[in-house]
Amino acid sequence: MNPFANRKYVIGSIFGLLILIYIIRLFVLQVIDQSYKLSASNNVLRYVTQHPARGLVYDRNGKLMVYNEAAYDLMVVPQQIEAFDTNEFCQMLDLTKEQVISRLDKAKTYSRFKSSVFEKQLSAKTYAAFQEKLYLYKGFFVETRTIRQYPQSTAAHVLGYVGEVNDEIATTDNYYVAGDYIGISGVEKSYEEVLRGKKGVEIFMVDVHNRIKGNYRKGRYDTAPEHGANVTLTIDAELQAYGELLMGNKIGSIVAIEPSTGEILALISSPAYNPELLLGRNRTDNYNALKNDTLKPLFNRPLMARYPPGSTFKTVNALIGLQEGIVKPETTFPCMQGYAAGRFFMKCHYHRNNLDLTASIQHSCNAYYAYEFRNLLDAPKYGSVESAFELWRNHVLSFGFGKKLGVDLPHEVNGYIPTLSLYNRIYGEGRLRSLNIVSLAIGQGELLMTPVQMANLTAIICNNGYYYAPHVIKDLPKEFNNMKMPYLVKRYTNVDSVHFKPIIEGMYLAVNGLDGGTARIAQIPGIEVCGKTGTAENPHGEDHSIFIAFAPKDNPKIALAVYIENGGFGATWAAPVASLMIEKYLTGTIKRKWHEERILNANLLDVRPKK
Repeated sequence: MNPFANRKYVIGSIFGLLILIYIIRLFVLQVIDQSYKLSASNNVLRYVTQHPARGLVYDRNGKLMVYNEAAYDLMVVPQQIEAFDTNEFCQMLDLTKEQVISRLDKAKTYSRFKSSVFEKQLSAKTYAAFQEKLYLYKGFFVETRTIRQYPQSTAAHVLGYVGEVNDEIATTDNYYVAGDYIGISGVEKSYEEVLRGKKGVEIFMVDVHNRIKGNYRKGRYDTAPEHGANVTLTIDAELQAYGELLMGNKIGSIVAIEPSTGEILALISSPAYNPELLLGRNRTDNYNALKNDTLKPLFNRPLMARYPPGSTFKTVNALIGLQEGIVKPETTFPCMQGYAAGRFFMKCHYHRNNLDLTASIQHSCNAYYAYEFRNLLDAPKYGSVESAFELWRNHVLSFGFGKKLGVDLPHEVNGYIPTLSLYNRIYGEGRLRSLNIVSLAIGQGELLMTPVQMANLTAIICNNGYYYAPHVIKDLPKEFNNMKMPYLVKRYTNVDSVHFKPIIEGMYLAVNGLDGGTARIAQIPGIEVCGKTGTAENPHGEDHSIFIAFAPKDNPKIALAVYIENGGFGATWAAPVASLMIEKYLTGTIKRKWHEERILNANLLDVRPKK
């Protein structure tokens, strides 16, 4: 018997099985699975993106701050163009003949058979007039888009703006292609993923000349765009608008926070600009004008400007002194209109002598903090000035200074707290002396803070030692709630809560003290305002006016910082601006009209240094 006789059946079965597998696979590919057929048809299909409307933006009280309005992109397919009336075309679109020729050449360079943008963001009015005669211009068609609109025309630095995707983004993020729009700054950028929605697509059959012949398979493979999600901000639109009004003809910022949550109630950068300037066909020209403006209206001062904190920083040094046992609430130091050490003399304004800690805040005594700061750095228990300085610096950092607070807006900067290595380079290793850096005692020297950091300091004092990272987002759709998690974390300073009471009392007396105080101008009848003035030295001109404040004293609802460049003493301009903001927020109205008129009529642009 032949042992190999049955092998022909085995081999035949294997070949038969392979043929069957191929037949089944071909049946699946050609009959059941349409995706391959669709892929093979790509060369005769046109995919038209359906752009979603971006989500709406509301303030904390449900007031609409940003909505959408239809706009129209005029597209062109060069191969389909026929001779047309250029003069009429130019008049309807407000273009020159040279611009039309240039754009057609650009479109041809891109592709003669594919569509590209000829003119962006036609207004509804322009489109309505053009649409009636669109049939005369073969090769042109319109794609509907949306542009942002701003009912109050305020809060430009908070809301931000939308712009066209650049090549770098288009190549690194698969969601975007050239011609798409994306959030460039503000909330539009921080919450782009939430606001943008999801694009849809409509598929058309086209001939060899890229002319549309109808929907592919009756729209079976089309997808509808998904509207972007709406967001609610922590901003109080009415307070924001009022703050911008107060800061007219002034350079500086206001940051107001709800201390119990870290929610930003108002974030004002002045000079501001109308957000509508960065919309539509004139956006590029308007942007360049704003960019070249010497007042820098695009510069977001609350997050990006860095100033010495001035005397407002005495609150921090007082708290560190209490924590380290260098001073007690009853500790007094002499002040003969200043602090003297050898040839060194630090001036102070006139007030009664031998103030305790609370009164030192009330009257903003420079000498008190020079003594306190030097006693801290020279204390034997730390072993050296360098060790004491590092301890002091770590305390300061715990207040959120010298680093980004994590505000949910782009472009926040660190501020600056000097390091030991800096002083070692200046004075030499191991040669630092407390008198060398005594200016830090009163918020001068190398210290730099942003206005949002100073507002956060005020919130920390309200909260007796903790804070939530300042933020502008209040409500998001559930699927994006993870983006809120960083703003629900309570962050503590290194100072025990028991030490804040005398500081708060000193700030209360600075505004309401019967024996005077540096901020009595900030008084509001019926509201217990607590505040601290500051004057930041400015080597380039008039000093900057600073004021931090909160109200009411018990269970504070608002904490804020006001910086007015070239405004002089803190009580001159910053304190009255802050008090008006507090009155507006807590009462909804302003009764001190004389106070308001003085601020509204002030033009501090005239005191800027001449270049």
